[in-house]
Amino acid sequence: MQIDLNGRTALVTGSTQGIGRAIAATLADAGARVAINGRTAGKVQETIEQLAAPGRVFIAAPGDVTLPEGAEEVLAASGEVDILINNLGIFGSEAPLEIDDDEWRRYFDVNVLAAVRLIRATLPGMKARGWGRIQNIASDSAIVIPAEMIHYGMSKTALLAVSRGFAKDAAGTGVTVNSVIAGPTHTGGVETFVYELVDESLPWEEAQREFMRTHRPQSLLQRLIEPQEIANMVAYLASPLASATTGAAVRVDGGYVDAILP
Repeated sequence: MQIDLNGRTALVTGSTQGIGRAIAATLADAGARVAINGRTAGKVQETIEQLAAPGRVFIAAPGDVTLPEGAEEVLAASGEVDILINNLGIFGSEAPLEIDDDEWRRYFDVNVLAAVRLIRATLPGMKARGWGRIQNIASDSAIVIPAEMIHYGMSKTALLAVSRGFAKDAAGTGVTVNSVIAGPTHTGGVETFVYELVDESLPWEEAQREFMRTHRPQSLLQRLIEPQEIANMVAYLASPLASATTGAAVRVDGGYVDAILP
């Protein structure tokens, strides 16, 4: 299979690091013009310079998409968006009964409402042009809610509903809307999270194994997923090859979710 995204413009939120960065590079390798997004112009430009390679085309689209005015700035810089990847998200562990109202709202605003805001802005144009791809990066925590991450799990469960609902709105238009359920993934932020839950004195490889054994024992992969493995699925779903996949929650979870269906 050949994934060809030439002539398409993609916006990947939160793409200066981790999964978003891997997605941006992979879409660019497939021929898309990719808008790199982060809160600061400096970090966005640094990322573009680091990812630069022959054939890759990137656009600087700095701005805070969790704010209406920030989303407008990002969309203006991106131009006409054909592929929207709502990757931006926050996560962390907290004792369930100590999560206050403000924290619940913060997780919803960042992980859910920011995605909804960008879908509202880009979906009409995609429908009018008869082609588009929207993907919301969800998590295994949307289905298997960790006790220490209830607020995060809630926000990712909401993304599954958001994806399904907007897929119905886009029915018959040539636009697909899907969720990608990412399993425990190896990023810098996750390394910090792992060390919050296991002995900080352990070398990384031992800490990762201990984390998976103690906190994610149902993983069939028995290791953290690499960001590129998530990006491969995203690139496929963004392509014409995935034209019959919409309204779906597609798992790249290493078999973590113990169910036949999401």
